[in-house]
Amino acid sequence: MPTALCVSDVHIMSPDCPRGQLFESFLRSLSATSGLTHLFLLGDIFDLWVARHQYFIDRYARIIDEIRRLKSEGVTIIYFEGNHDLHLRSFWGDELGLVVSEGPAYVTLGNIQLRLEHGDQTDPDDAGYRFLRSFLRTPTIHWLIRNLPGFLIAFIGERASASSRKYTSQTKTIKPQVAIEQIRVHARKAYEERPFDIIVTGHVHVRDDYQTKTGERSFRSVNLGSWIDAPCYFRLDDKGQYLLELN
Repeated sequence: MPTALCVSDVHIMSPDCPRGQLFESFLRSLSATSGLTHLFLLGDIFDLWVARHQYFIDRYARIIDEIRRLKSEGVTIIYFEGNHDLHLRSFWGDELGLVVSEGPAYVTLGNIQLRLEHGDQTDPDDAGYRFLRSFLRTPTIHWLIRNLPGFLIAFIGERASASSRKYTSQTKTIKPQVAIEQIRVHARKAYEERPFDIIVTGHVHVRDDYQTKTGERSFRSVNLGSWIDAPCYFRLDDKGQYLLELN
């Protein structure tokens, strides 16, 4: 059985902010020699990263170096675009060699079928966020970000992150139990599209771990919450599958 870790919604605002330092320390603790085979980054790792801009590459060089090291050791890394980190393919994919996914992906680990995604389409009725998501992924926005100077990137980025929070799914502002129900409804719909054993999502800053049965089969839905509230990751290995908190 491979050993895989899932991480989501770290929201690193700077390399020296507490979450940035914790994430860097977390990466340093990982290695292929200790058995790690897969690392799944489920989006919003950074509070802002758009395209291949030198501003981001310089700003987060230490974190990039740790991810590059893991990749060179043979760890399979999939980076899922979130609503704060997008247009990732040109740097994270083409240059670093990670697999970049703009939507859900299915991965088989041993006898476990996983569905992995950021989770930002959990609420199908959130028209405001869906418009913002489509707009930020247009070729025009991609070109602008790649060609703007760093100081403008920083200026616009702060406002873009604030706008994303404003228009992000209402599940971040409604009661936790309502948010959890939306996560679970999304998981059931996803299972109907294509069965899996475990779905792991992020985006909604409410942690949830839910097991249910459909027909003769059961599946598990795990939402990782966010590192803003309680840093954690989901681990799968030959001993089982479980959520672990970071201090």
